[in-house]
Amino acid sequence: MATIILLNGVGSVGKSSIAKALQTITAEPFLHIEMDAFLNMMPECYWDDPDGLVFETVQQDGKPAVVIRSGPVADRTFRGMRHAIAALAGQGNNLIVDDVLVEDELAEYAALLAGFTFHLVGLHAPLDILEARERARGDRLIGLARWQYDRVHRGKRYDLELDTSKAAPMECAQAIKGRFGL
Repeated sequence: MATIILLNGVGSVGKSSIAKALQTITAEPFLHIEMDAFLNMMPECYWDDPDGLVFETVQQDGKPAVVIRSGPVADRTFRGMRHAIAALAGQGNNLIVDDVLVEDELAEYAALLAGFTFHLVGLHAPLDILEARERARGDRLIGLARWQYDRVHRGKRYDLELDTSKAAPMECAQAIKGRFGL
């Protein structure tokens, strides 16, 4: 039976780095599924389009926050991603999924992955550190972390929670491996 590790956290919290580190230390192979890969599948004309994704910069606590609104094309893409994850697991693939859960996506994941070993990992860091990482990356809209910060973990119960400001990606990967016997 396939095992799925879902890493949930704000953009720039370290999901991809932890996933890559975890791939190097697990006893069995794990595929890394990135939400960004599915975003990049959408035609460019649906970026900043109401049918795809719209990014609106607003002020929150005197700082920029980027509000994300998704339309039907983006919604279908994300539902397709969750179904693709279930299909990959159905073929016996172990998966590390990095996602940003801001709505009710977890309910769909739970339903689709009910027949598999599924672990939800919450990745946290203080907002000032996330914003500094966001600026340093250079490939993110400044303010994404601020908008996502209060939304991503709201109402979620995790199997494991890690603070990526206090542990390097490999240390986080080792904690995940140890907790779930990977």
